[in-house]
Amino acid sequence: MSKFNKKRGKSKPAISTASLPDIIFMLLFFFMVVTVMRDSTLKVAVNVPAATELTKLEKKSLVNFLYIGKPQEQYQAQYGTSPRLQLGDKISAIDDIPLFLEEHRAGVPEKQRTGITSSLKVDGDVTMGLVTDIKTELRKANQLKINYSAKVKTE
Repeated sequence: MSKFNKKRGKSKPAISTASLPDIIFMLLFFFMVVTVMRDSTLKVAVNVPAATELTKLEKKSLVNFLYIGKPQEQYQAQYGTSPRLQLGDKISAIDDIPLFLEEHRAGVPEKQRTGITSSLKVDGDVTMGLVTDIKTELRKANQLKINYSAKVKTE
């Protein structure tokens, strides 16, 4: 009889899971760095009207958003209940539009500045007089590409 037994079936070595936490943390850090948070917090209530003929904007980085609507409930004590204009994160006056546009233009490369579009997100209950005043101020600031935001109309 032999003293040593031969191994009949060779088993495969187990997969090492020692580097698994490192991989998970690398993915976590990657997504934390790459993820873009919302640019601005809405302080006005905007319920855009529905439309049937819509086109999607190509480059979101060339769009500056102007929100027009009544202040939300937590801001009504400070700003009142009449419709207001929100530029970025703050509620502003119509006279602040040229400065807002110039700050946005400064962050855009020179070759792409002609493609900048102002998108008006207007609540359905806002009067057209306020929108006309804002459009007039946009024209004075030489911002001629204006877009109205709307949601898709479902039938």
